[in-house]
Amino acid sequence: MKISVKTGEMGAVSADLLAIPVFRPAPKPGGKASKENPRLPTEAAQFDRTLGGIIQRALATGDFRGRPEERLLLYAPGASAKSAGVRVLLVGVGAPGELGLEGVRRLAGGAASEARERKLGRLTILAPRARGLRAEDCAAALAEGAVLGAYRYDRFKSNSRRRAPKPKAPATTLLFRSAEGLPGLRRRAKEAVWGAESQNLARDLSNAPGNELPPAGLSREARRVARETGLTCRIIRGAELERGGFSALRAVGSGSANPPQLIVLEHRGGPAKRKGAPLCLVGKGITFDSGGISLKPSGGMEEMKHDMSGAAAVIGALRTAALLKIPAHVVGIIAAAENMPSGTAYRPGDVIQSRAGKTIEVTNTDAEGRVVLADALDYAVKQFSPEAMIDLATLTGAAMIAFGPWATAAMGNDDKLVEEIRRAGEAVSERMCPMPLLPEHRREMRSTIADLKNSGGREGGVSTAGAFLQAFVGDTPWAHLDIAGTGWTNRRTPYHRHGATGVGVRMLVAWMQARVQQNA
Repeated sequence: MKISVKTGEMGAVSADLLAIPVFRPAPKPGGKASKENPRLPTEAAQFDRTLGGIIQRALATGDFRGRPEERLLLYAPGASAKSAGVRVLLVGVGAPGELGLEGVRRLAGGAASEARERKLGRLTILAPRARGLRAEDCAAALAEGAVLGAYRYDRFKSNSRRRAPKPKAPATTLLFRSAEGLPGLRRRAKEAVWGAESQNLARDLSNAPGNELPPAGLSREARRVARETGLTCRIIRGAELERGGFSALRAVGSGSANPPQLIVLEHRGGPAKRKGAPLCLVGKGITFDSGGISLKPSGGMEEMKHDMSGAAAVIGALRTAALLKIPAHVVGIIAAAENMPSGTAYRPGDVIQSRAGKTIEVTNTDAEGRVVLADALDYAVKQFSPEAMIDLATLTGAAMIAFGPWATAAMGNDDKLVEEIRRAGEAVSERMCPMPLLPEHRREMRSTIADLKNSGGREGGVSTAGAFLQAFVGDTPWAHLDIAGTGWTNRRTPYHRHGATGVGVRMLVAWMQARVQQNA
């Protein structure tokens, strides 16, 4: 998506849709809502005079109050019979003191979504001004919101009978008042576009049907990203997977005609080329999850194509790290498999080996994500001795019940690391809610016939799953993120639609950048 940053008069910019942020009047003393009509920014008021005052007349009706995410589309007539005129989108951003970066992101997301829906090729967004809102941060949030809001997964949509091309994301101009600091605004917007496009890549991977993206397909996509960005990519499969002792990963994939694979991506940046332990990101890559022999109910099973959203986030984060040239050694490890029922599938009651040497009693084949992660985590620890390690997985229905689509469950063996993740999530408006890992959770995962069982009881399901994973990380600082509720949405927001969200990509990038600053 093309994003440009410009300064100048609103009337001098060519656009099919012009989005104007409008603040609602500040509340009166005592918190009572003001009955005054919203006021346009000075530049917009001047522009409105060239339109004959249509915006002010619309505001005078009281139909538009400037509430957050409220939108009103107006059509200004052209200057002549041959002129199509201009579309003006008023976007409410709340009271001046309420606007933060997430509000800016949503402003741009809503505007880009509107332009995309109306098949408009050029969008201009007037950058809002508010106390405490730095122009460079505003440019980044506007760019992120526009790229995320214009996203559509339409790869399998056929063209119309007339073979008309599919609508594309609009070319977007971010319009600022002052030319001061323009190079910095453009740099921040460009970097934000990279992060948002990587999140959209993660959405594409998670939205892809299982028949289009089996484990080998996920490996192919990882290789493509590596070629385009300078990452290194290694795929472990077949006999090499067997020789490497990846028995748990192979067991989960044993019921499918599409064999499992382990994907290893590396970004070697800055001084870490010479020294220092890497940061490891580990993703669950179940490209389709039927539940195996413990078959899932059919209702909603089609959404299980996104059971590799943790893997998608890892690929997106590594792509961004490479584009931003983050000065750190970052390793992404993905355990890719398809969980299917067949005569060769692993069964409830089986005892399987793990790469770490621990035995696992299979009490439920639908608790497969933690099984493949067991081997991936052990590989990360023994192969790379990481400074810190984060895994992301659509792991438990319990996380969906606990937090719904509004927060990701976070836990680990290092409180400082979990707090770093919480702050990184806060910076990009992705909530990460800490959860406990108690001795009782670890005891619950003990098996009577093996070292561990792969599924505990109904109580504390988020934490017992985390406790299972903890058995494979040793003393490595580690955090587990359960994105079962946040990786997919059926709710529409200014920059999300039905389907995969790409959650975790921008958060991981923010965390890596904070780690680099911390270690500088």
